[in-house]
Amino acid sequence: MTIDRAPIRVHPDSGQAEAILDLIRRCFASMEGRIDPPSSMHRLTAETIAQHCHDGEVWIISTPPVACVFLTPKADCLYLGKLAVDAAWRGQGLAALLVDHAMDRARALGLNAVELQVRVELVENHRAFAKMGFVKTGETAHPGYDRPTSITMQRVVP
Repeated sequence: MTIDRAPIRVHPDSGQAEAILDLIRRCFASMEGRIDPPSSMHRLTAETIAQHCHDGEVWIISTPPVACVFLTPKADCLYLGKLAVDAAWRGQGLAALLVDHAMDRARALGLNAVELQVRVELVENHRAFAKMGFVKTGETAHPGYDRPTSITMQRVVP
């Protein structure tokens, strides 16, 4: 099966929120029992996804979505979150395509970097993002934790 690889911006009333939620839940399921605290994915609903489409940006590849990313403009960077690629479509460059798209969006918004956070335990994600040009810029701890729970990484917009 072939798909159109061009990222599609999701609008709040597009009816895509449930499909995006399903994609994220499937893709993030492997984190269960691996990360502490549990993923913020558990707080996502179709309504909160639609709200993010309004307040930030949600991009998908294909309909129904086989990949997605949430983008949130901040004062000094574009925050990249909830990057997910369906297992059947991994290894085909879709994550890198969405990261490159985030770089283009940051440039269009006049921002100098794309930033993300990855859980300390997910070392395979650290390596994947490093291969895409991200460098570690810090560590953070979720409220109530006395140890780092996330690593902050950034990629400078050329």
